[in-house]
Amino acid sequence: MREKELVARLKERGFRICCAESCTGGMLNSIIVNVPGASDVVDMGFVTYSNDSKVKLLGVDPETIEKYGVVSESVAEQMAKGAAVVSGAAVAVGISGIAGPGGGSEQKPEGTVCFGFYIDGKTRAERICFGAVGRQRVRELSCEHAIERLLGML
Repeated sequence: MREKELVARLKERGFRICCAESCTGGMLNSIIVNVPGASDVVDMGFVTYSNDSKVKLLGVDPETIEKYGVVSESVAEQMAKGAAVVSGAAVAVGISGIAGPGGGSEQKPEGTVCFGFYIDGKTRAERICFGAVGRQRVRELSCEHAIERLLGML
């Protein structure tokens, strides 16, 4: 993975990052802080596994969860924006997904993960389906994807 490059790029831009994670359970933040010097770009992170924690800590609108489901681009985007607002970070990521086994549906099969990205005031979101590759692998692929997308956007 390219977490060292991400930390370096954040340092170059003078940006701090905050991760708001659900299905990855803090794995992305852990990968980033494993890089020496990460304290220059990381102040805090959130593991908001329950819907209630997403609402209380990140300001996700409960109506958005009800309308689109917790695994949705809208929720992931709100997670990212909320993390940025609470932390004061210029860069934030929101991740919500169905790591499996089970829990999926025809519209959102196992391995579906939604990402929200907040960079310097701008947001974007996307949905990826990694497939039923196993819980740990979905989490790993989600972290790899988030880092790659951030590098592309920075």
